[in-house]
Amino acid sequence: MNNKHEVNEQRKHEQLETFRTRDQGKKMTTNQGLRISEDEHSLKVGERGPTLMEDFHFREKMTHFDHERIPERVVHARGYAAHGEFELYESMKDYTKAQFLQKPGSKVPVFTRFSTVAGSRGSAETVRDVRGFAVKFYTEEGNFDLVGNNMPIFFIQDAIKFPDLIHAVKPEPHNEMPQAASAHDTFWDFVANNQESAHMVMWHMSDRAIPRSFRMMEGFGVHTFRFVNEEGNGHFVKFHWKPKLGVHSLVWDEAQKIAGKDPDFHRRDLWESIERGDFVEFELGVQIIEEKDEFMFDFDILDPTKIWPEEQVPVKIIGKMTLNRNVDNVFAETEQVAFHPGNVVPGIDFTNDPLLQGRLFSYTDTQLIRLGGPNFHELPINRPVCPFHNNQRDGYGRQTINVGQTSYHKNSLAQNMPETSTKEEGGYVHYEEKVDGRKVQARSDSFKDHFSQARLFWNSMTPPEKQHIIDAFSFEVGKVQDKNVKQQVVDMFANVDKQLATIVAEAVGVKAPADVEQSTVTETSPALSQMTKATLPETRKVGVLIGNEFNDDEVKPAIDALLDAGVVVDVISEKMGQLRGADELGVVVDETFLTVHPVLYDGLYVVGGDVGNPKKFEKDTVNFINEAFQHYKPIGFAKTAKSFLEASDAKAGPGIIIADKTDDFKKEFIDAIAVHRHWNRELV
Repeated sequence: MNNKHEVNEQRKHEQLETFRTRDQGKKMTTNQGLRISEDEHSLKVGERGPTLMEDFHFREKMTHFDHERIPERVVHARGYAAHGEFELYESMKDYTKAQFLQKPGSKVPVFTRFSTVAGSRGSAETVRDVRGFAVKFYTEEGNFDLVGNNMPIFFIQDAIKFPDLIHAVKPEPHNEMPQAASAHDTFWDFVANNQESAHMVMWHMSDRAIPRSFRMMEGFGVHTFRFVNEEGNGHFVKFHWKPKLGVHSLVWDEAQKIAGKDPDFHRRDLWESIERGDFVEFELGVQIIEEKDEFMFDFDILDPTKIWPEEQVPVKIIGKMTLNRNVDNVFAETEQVAFHPGNVVPGIDFTNDPLLQGRLFSYTDTQLIRLGGPNFHELPINRPVCPFHNNQRDGYGRQTINVGQTSYHKNSLAQNMPETSTKEEGGYVHYEEKVDGRKVQARSDSFKDHFSQARLFWNSMTPPEKQHIIDAFSFEVGKVQDKNVKQQVVDMFANVDKQLATIVAEAVGVKAPADVEQSTVTETSPALSQMTKATLPETRKVGVLIGNEFNDDEVKPAIDALLDAGVVVDVISEKMGQLRGADELGVVVDETFLTVHPVLYDGLYVVGGDVGNPKKFEKDTVNFINEAFQHYKPIGFAKTAKSFLEASDAKAGPGIIIADKTDDFKKEFIDAIAVHRHWNRELV
């Protein structure tokens, strides 16, 4: 580990340690440090008399409780986060002077928050939604915030429309329903009347909107930024996060059931993975375009509703982020962290992306009301690892005690300190871009093609992914009550693919779309499909369905093989406690059929055995098998478990691994787990 990284880690640790409080072995006090002799009863006039306002401890305790909640984020309210580090693979010196991107092997601390967009802080996590993917890099030059999503584009092109989008997708104001859902009239009315949303809606209807895990989704900076090197030369850049575990999603039926069975499914998954040492890894990639090539594409590179297809502009992998430590306190860290796309370091600058330009105002404005004033940067989670000095003073929540009489620039009383830095000293200098034009409220004609890339996305999907998009449209638009809105949506997406729109029209009960000028794009981009990406079995969760008197040889070797492959194993039976095999092998039960559900697992291994209530055990086991089978998950059957296979809906085929029909059951089962879903399975 390099010395600078050790210093950064130590600084961040010391900052957080300064504010950590450990109560073990301590005496209770007030917030002023006064020791408390009684914390069960307020001060009263006699044992049955009125409470006295004189009780300062009661007033302090109750007042604090009354003010313990801060306004939740308007968007991205439901979030979870972890600490980690970023390590650079390859120097970016030719493109940027950002110090943390110079020396291969160098590391900086990071804090990453994942979130949903539409729901409130108490909503479920597996809803169909965009996921936030925000990373704070604590660098020697200040904090750099890469505030992105798990989709590379957005619904709108100009930030002035962001309030309209969010008003439309939030619960409808007349009845405050539905929560954390886009399947309602106002959202689809917005879509149909703001057709720049077409491309993003295709992503939103795809499997990308229901990720299996925060650890198994891509992240994107969304906007076009600018790298600037020491010579002052600029390059356009987009940022990508690539998960080492691959990109995987839930099935929609499964996502809805998980929302009821475990609304904390994604945060629990992240927390437990880090706690057991399965640290979360994402590689950072960049797409780079030279300034001279700005206008060589058939799309505007500054349009936030457009991707740069990876086949045209390859993603260069330059580093890796590892999330390796959970937060100590969700409120103090995850809730109080303040991200801002305007938090940049020398060598990273902005472009004229109109959505990005608006975000540069909005984020600071939001934090001022959420975090109680202008000093949110002094909260431990937001403090940079480098010192900061300026003439800002006072305000709510001030923690810095500034020494001296001057708080203005320029001055002579303090020799004009703190003084500014030159470019050579690391002072931030904005990129000198020539801008010439009249003041207008308009949009470039180069932003007006709304359907070509939506068509590219559709073309790039595999047959199962296309079917999922059709099903998602049918569900979402089917929930719309206004028939005119339904018809508008169908007519709009006929511009993307007429067959798609026709199938949806029939499903939601409106007329098939009239003849329209369907996009003529024929190209595909394999990078857009989740099913073309490599996959691994690591950290997948498998439930072992088992009872007493099991065959020892069917259990220990199989579980050992799963664990060796990095698979997480839960033993599931009718009761908690320890089970015994025929040869006295002991197995501890982790969960019962009552405490878990098959939607919470990536696969099943069915063993069986002797139990107190055989009929109920068989019924519960078969229910687990049927649910997993319907969701295309891998299922392994021990030789002694054939009766469960025969009693279930499952049948031999893709992802069904039967021990007495293969010479290498363990390998085939692990390979089936790595596939994630077996879409070519014939369902009954």
